[in-house]
Amino acid sequence: MDAKMKRDLQKTACKVRMGVIEGTYNAKSGHPGGSLSIADTLTYLYFAKLNIDPKNPEMPDRDRFVLSKGHTAPALYATLARRGYFTEDELKSLRHIGAMLQGHPCIHTPGIDMSSGSLGQGISAACGMALAGKIDGKKYKVYSILGDGEIEEGQVWEAAMFAAHYKLDNLVAIVDNNGLQIDGKITDVCSPEPITDKFAAFGWHVITMNAHDFDDIERAFNEADTVKDKPVAIIQKSVKGKGVSFMEDQVSWHGSAPNKEQYDTAMAELKKQLNELED
Repeated sequence: MDAKMKRDLQKTACKVRMGVIEGTYNAKSGHPGGSLSIADTLTYLYFAKLNIDPKNPEMPDRDRFVLSKGHTAPALYATLARRGYFTEDELKSLRHIGAMLQGHPCIHTPGIDMSSGSLGQGISAACGMALAGKIDGKKYKVYSILGDGEIEEGQVWEAAMFAAHYKLDNLVAIVDNNGLQIDGKITDVCSPEPITDKFAAFGWHVITMNAHDFDDIERAFNEADTVKDKPVAIIQKSVKGKGVSFMEDQVSWHGSAPNKEQYDTAMAELKKQLNELED
C-alpha cells in the first residue's frame, strides 16, 4: 500500500464515521459505538478488497459480505453510500418508518447480500454462501464481521465447526474484538477468551490485526488470501467508538444515539481529523 492509497482510505474511513454519526443522530437510536469500531475494516473491504460493482449489485461472481453483528448497520450503510450504492442523503432516514435503511441490514437494500441482526445467524448464512460457491465452482469469497459479544452464541461455533469440516477456504470471518457488549465487558458477561485459540481449535487459520492501522489490515487480508483448505478467522483488536473521543471504549454507546450537542461535538472532531488528513 503506497502513502496516497493509505491516506485516501483514512479519509474515506473518516467520512464513513461521519455517516455513522449522521445516521444515528437523525434516527435518535442505533449503535454508534460498534459501528465506529469497524469503520476502517469496512472501508478497506469496500474500497480496496472486494470484487463488487455498485452499478451491478447482483453481479453473479461478486464477493459477498455479511454483517453478522447486524446492529452496526449504520457503518455498513455509510460505507455503501460512499461506495455509490445509494446517496448519502439516505443516511438521514435511518430507522424511519417507510425508509430504505432499516435498523438491521435487509437484503432488499442495494449492496446488502444477507439480512442479519439476530446474532449468530449471519455467520451461518455466510457459511452457506461459501459452500454454495464451492459446489458451483465459483471463485468469489465471502466475508463476514462478527462481534466479540456475538461469539458467545452457540450457533457461531456450530458454524465454525461446519466451515472447517467443509474446508471453506473462500470464507473469512472477522471478529471485532473491542472488548465490550451491551451488558459490559465481554470478560465479565460470558468470556469468549481466548478467541484466537478457540477458532484454531475449531480448525480455522487464525490471524490477528490492528483494526485501525491500514497497513496491518492489508497484511492480514493478504495473508488470508494465501490460506488453502481452511476457513480464516481474523481477530481484529479495535476500540469501540473509535474516532469520537467521548464514545471511545464506552459501553453506553452500544444502543444509544447522540443528542444535538453530542452530534455537533462528534462531527467537529471528525471534520478536524479529515482536515488534517487533507492538509
